[in-house]
Amino acid sequence: MKTYETRSIRNVTLLGSTDSGKTILTEAMMLEGKLIDRKGTIAGKNTVSDYTEIEQLNQKSIYATPLYTEFMDCKLNIIDTPGADDFVGAVLTALRVSATALMVVNAQHGVEVGTEILARWVEQMHKPMIIALNQLDHEKANYEHAMESLVQSFGNKVVAVQYPVKVGAGFDSFIDVLLMKMYKFTGDTGQREELPIPESEMERAKELHGKLIEAAAENDEKLMELYFEKGSLTEDEIRKGLSAGLALRSVYPVFCVSGLKNIGVKRLMEFIIKVGPSPLDTEVPKNEAGQPVPPDVNAPLQLFVFKTTFEPHIGEVNYFKVMSGKLTENADLLNLNTQTKERFAQIFVAMGKNRTKVSELLAGDIGCTVKLKNTKSGQTLVSGNDGSPFPPFKLPNDKFRVAVKPVNEAETEKLGELLNRMHQEDLTINVEFSKELKQIIVSGQGEHHLNTMKWLLTNVHKCDVEFVPPRIPYRETITKVAQADYRHKKQSGGAGQFGEVHLVIEPYEEGMPAPTKYKVNGKEISLNIRDTQEVNLDWGGKLIFYNCIVGGAIDARFLPAIMKGIMEKMEQGPLTGSYARDIRVAVYDGKMHPVDSNEISFKLAGRNAFRAAFKEAGPKIMEPIYDLEVLVPSDYMGDVMSDLQNRRAVIMGMDSDKGFERIQARVPLAEVGRYSTALSSLTGGRATYMMKFSGYEQVPADVQEKLLKAYQDTEEE
Repeated sequence: MKTYETRSIRNVTLLGSTDSGKTILTEAMMLEGKLIDRKGTIAGKNTVSDYTEIEQLNQKSIYATPLYTEFMDCKLNIIDTPGADDFVGAVLTALRVSATALMVVNAQHGVEVGTEILARWVEQMHKPMIIALNQLDHEKANYEHAMESLVQSFGNKVVAVQYPVKVGAGFDSFIDVLLMKMYKFTGDTGQREELPIPESEMERAKELHGKLIEAAAENDEKLMELYFEKGSLTEDEIRKGLSAGLALRSVYPVFCVSGLKNIGVKRLMEFIIKVGPSPLDTEVPKNEAGQPVPPDVNAPLQLFVFKTTFEPHIGEVNYFKVMSGKLTENADLLNLNTQTKERFAQIFVAMGKNRTKVSELLAGDIGCTVKLKNTKSGQTLVSGNDGSPFPPFKLPNDKFRVAVKPVNEAETEKLGELLNRMHQEDLTINVEFSKELKQIIVSGQGEHHLNTMKWLLTNVHKCDVEFVPPRIPYRETITKVAQADYRHKKQSGGAGQFGEVHLVIEPYEEGMPAPTKYKVNGKEISLNIRDTQEVNLDWGGKLIFYNCIVGGAIDARFLPAIMKGIMEKMEQGPLTGSYARDIRVAVYDGKMHPVDSNEISFKLAGRNAFRAAFKEAGPKIMEPIYDLEVLVPSDYMGDVMSDLQNRRAVIMGMDSDKGFERIQARVPLAEVGRYSTALSSLTGGRATYMMKFSGYEQVPADVQEKLLKAYQDTEEE
């Protein structure tokens, strides 16, 4: 394979809802480039993309698959991505290294929820978008309805470059209003015939041609002047205007295709190459230091790794984009994220599971390599000894969480290794080995997302696991002042144990003054603070510890032991065993024995005194609260609102966003365990949501009562 100059490279991410036909469209594109000699089929399980067992089993894309084809002396890098929102991580990592988003829309359905969700990500990442209206050969295809839905979703940015002469089983030709020609196709080989536009279609073609010219002229002042002066633009001028419009994201050109019959695919590829941006025409990326890194082949070599996979008999495969410079075989590079050296012994370009060895890749190109020692997704490699890495991926917050455990306890370590590996392959799978909950918590983008992970663990990695409900990380605190004292005394031959601690506890709030006296149960306690320790707790909140001992009632050497006993009870709260937080403790008196007092005695005395005081201090359980933002079509607004209220949600606000209603709410984590599934069921899969941790709030009294009883029952067992 020849080496392609940066100007001759196009990087495209293929997007679209499930069943929009992306994978078959890629087959047609590779056939046009003569990279394959026949198209594969989903049913035949022989497509270049969707080559893994689970994708073939589900008959849909689950991973982002890098591919390429060669056409018109250019290299077209294509990344085929999943349509389901659960696998959005694959979409976002692919968009990061692409210049153009090619949105595939099923002509049977028009804009679907997947289209809307994916288009929002494209907008957030400021990528140009071309739309391919696919499956126009299907008997239920409806071009007019599909175009209406596009205009309704994306407004006047939508501009037709082509329209079909007829749709359905008879779809074999379209009018191209940029070239003002009709293309007619024979069979499913992509063979086409250029014909003049029939008289019956000329009026419509001229009208759409005029709209296309206006859309092109609006993006360039000189073109606008030419348009006003001449009343028209040439093909090259239209292309120039559309290219400017794509860069500004003010134009979404629409093409007519059938991936299955290979109709319009060549024309779509021609447009991507002639009008779509090369790496030289895109916004220059910046590293974390804010320095621009243009795709200059003569600059120092910099690579960005956007995907890591583990393949049987090969091991780790890293996919990367050459951000600047020239990569050659046996290059020694520095990983800026890990500060380790890596040697690129071999370089490949990928076409699904097939890899073609190449000797070099230039700035802007995409490739892969194997057997790197310490490099993962999101990391940067450079040829020098210093520099700044590229920013990490911006990924959505988790939506769904489960606790996972191996069926065979002996495989716990193996499970941990596999989960960490899966996180590297899909950065939206997050793994936490929670000491607090005593569970392995796995979070992802939805129930289907994590069920897919479970299937892989069981069937590919031969590690049987089960999902159990994750425990909720509650917190315990107090609401009023309380006093307690505790004497630990033990005598059993030889040296005994003795320690007595008197303390006061109260709720802590930021900025409150240090205490000087307390009045508890009619008794006034004056304090003389000798020392203060402020502990920022790992789980949030604080513990403030005051040493108020006077007259040597307790020797100073025993104070750390008292503190240790209190911390032990903070780590396993008296109510439910959850972490306690935001408490201040004043130890003001006690007793010791000249022979029997020791550290263990005062640790136990401090722990039990704290426990007794805690239960008298108006103890409260606090639960994690999340900010929830739901995007839902207006038709389903009532059902979604009602469901949220049943989940103890507090609605914070509502507004409209491009045909959707945006609901902002605060909801307890305990109430959203299976929310992704419930929301999909309520809305027919047409809504989406985002969650972000907000803080802790007290649980209602009835909920606290249930939690206390459940913990008591567990303790008795």
